[in-house]
Amino acid sequence: MRLRHTLAPLGASLILLTAACSGGGGGAPGEDREDGPRGAGSAAEEQRIAEDLLSEMELEDKVGQLLVLTASGTTPEVDAQAIEDFRPGGFIYFPENLESAEQIAGLSNGLQERAADTGAGVPLFLGIDQEQGMVARLPIGARFPDAMAVGATGDVEQARTLARATADELGALGINLDYAPVADVNSQADNPVIGIRSFGSDPDAVSEMAVAEAEEFQASGVVPVAKHFPGHGDTDVDSHTGLPTIDKSREEWERTDLPPFRAAVDAGVDAMMTAHVVMPRLDGSGAPATLSPDIIGGILRDELGYDGVVTTDALNMDGVRQANDDGENAVRAILAGADQLLMPPDPQAAVTAVTDAVEKGRISEKRLDESVLRILKLKVRRGVIGAEPVDPAAAAKAVGSKEDQAAARNLAEASMTLLRNQGDVLPLAAGASVYVSGKGAETIGAELRALGYTLAPTFARADATVVGTSDARQDSAQQAMVDNALRAGKPVVVVAQGTPYDLSAFPDVDAYLATYSGVEVSRVAAARTLAGQVDPAGRLPVDLPGTDLKVGAGLGYEN
Repeated sequence: MRLRHTLAPLGASLILLTAACSGGGGGAPGEDREDGPRGAGSAAEEQRIAEDLLSEMELEDKVGQLLVLTASGTTPEVDAQAIEDFRPGGFIYFPENLESAEQIAGLSNGLQERAADTGAGVPLFLGIDQEQGMVARLPIGARFPDAMAVGATGDVEQARTLARATADELGALGINLDYAPVADVNSQADNPVIGIRSFGSDPDAVSEMAVAEAEEFQASGVVPVAKHFPGHGDTDVDSHTGLPTIDKSREEWERTDLPPFRAAVDAGVDAMMTAHVVMPRLDGSGAPATLSPDIIGGILRDELGYDGVVTTDALNMDGVRQANDDGENAVRAILAGADQLLMPPDPQAAVTAVTDAVEKGRISEKRLDESVLRILKLKVRRGVIGAEPVDPAAAAKAVGSKEDQAAARNLAEASMTLLRNQGDVLPLAAGASVYVSGKGAETIGAELRALGYTLAPTFARADATVVGTSDARQDSAQQAMVDNALRAGKPVVVVAQGTPYDLSAFPDVDAYLATYSGVEVSRVAAARTLAGQVDPAGRLPVDLPGTDLKVGAGLGYEN
């Protein structure tokens, strides 16, 4: 990167910036954790450096900082033209961009180098959805269970460990922003898009876990993005494909959905993501929250006092594209109070519309500068500005360490929640013959075999049947699989690897174990729990409709 050359006109400010950020992206992951976040040493210094940068920027540079584009390939050359054309504030990575540690580190370095040589030369936010569990874009590294599994442990240190390991891996790869944690309270059993991505249905517990993760990301120099304000946990529509409406009172919203976001504001979390949801009791206009001045500007900014970076959820989602064209959506998001436009489906339309709105006074220059200044301050604070290139060879060694893999296994085992155990079916008798089917059958069966069990070829020839499920309440095929097992007349154990709400669909099964995740470590932990190698110590982090089970429920082998 030639950042120092590109920003040379800033003179003394750049020298101070370089000194302040010397612990940035080129150091060992997490090396400065005890001393706090990487970047400028004080808020005043951060402000001054950002203002100096802003003063050197042309309108094209400022508008570009609002954009976070989708990376297009596996090499920086593929996105070189987009950097030249749009001068974006960042890129977001997806699996198709990611191959190996060396390749990802090289991609990050190359994109940053090109940004440094373009326009004002401001380095990029390089972001990713690495929540862990079902939403994890990296093809490498430690794979932790989903957030609801973290919630089931009741241990905030598990949240910190997950975030610390994730941030260290991201930092080694040159990724400086993670669109996590999910701060939504999952109060809707049929939620098609949040579910196990949430820590649970208890607002206080979700608040504690989300803030703990965010703080650990920040301490490691990675920007966290708490999402999705004002809350996406009480929807039965996926905003990727439709526009959900949450018709609850202001009082109910403040009681159930607001607490984690208020806690994030109070904790000074770097960034927040908006939700493409309509909340008519908060804004009667019918606009999704992403485009709502009442919700983003009025509640988040003015009432809660949040002055961090606000990013939209992806602007290519159907939930936000139902009333306006893509350029108008970009303008309305900025007017509503957002700072960054994530994944605009037509970047040129967004740039043209926002530039035109500024030139005609619809978006004031003062309003534009407010957003750009927030973005620049955050880049200074987290050491994005002033960072050295990452070392691809070191990245390969840092990603997927034995310590992080062990931490993922520990979390998975601590989350195992036994919600039914009629006749003490579990743990399975030593050496029993077990038929394993359904979700995760290969992994669960292999671990049971390694623990000394015989895998039966059919229901009829087994002493017990284990059926893996994932969100089976709405899946007749999975329900039929469990029904077929029950007809064999042998004990049936369900291992639920999605949300735990499936229990209401299986009133006749003998045992029910909730894992809250379908990642490999959770499936292995499930097998070890069935075998009695792990005592199920997890506790239910959500209420289960259709049952008498509430938050905190759970059985152990000793009770």
